[in-house]
Amino acid sequence: MQLGAFSISLSVKDLQLSKDFYEKMGFQVFAGNMDNNYLIMKNENALIGLFQGMFQGNILTFNPGWDENANNLAEFDDIREIQRQLKSSGLQLTSEADEKTTGPASITISDPDGNVILIDQHR
Repeated sequence: MQLGAFSISLSVKDLQLSKDFYEKMGFQVFAGNMDNNYLIMKNENALIGLFQGMFQGNILTFNPGWDENANNLAEFDDIREIQRQLKSSGLQLTSEADEKTTGPASITISDPDGNVILIDQHR
């Protein structure tokens, strides 16, 4: 199962303060903007999403079809195939993609400790 690019999405209280902190750790703004209350920060292959006021808690995020630079991968597992594989292995999803659609979609699942995992396909 190919899950694509990995990042952690952090729910932050002060986007500017968090941006400044991660810049001091060597991260640079890769995507997003302050006006929309989110930034994607990058340090080599490491990605951190900073989101102010969008959700509670932190989320592990995978993007099928993308590499860590948001470039399209030639081959990837579609979100619906990933969903079928997860469900067939006995895992219970907390949200599902519509099997009758194609293209962008997402699913969520929680690990045994309650950590939310978002698999978010943009293409």
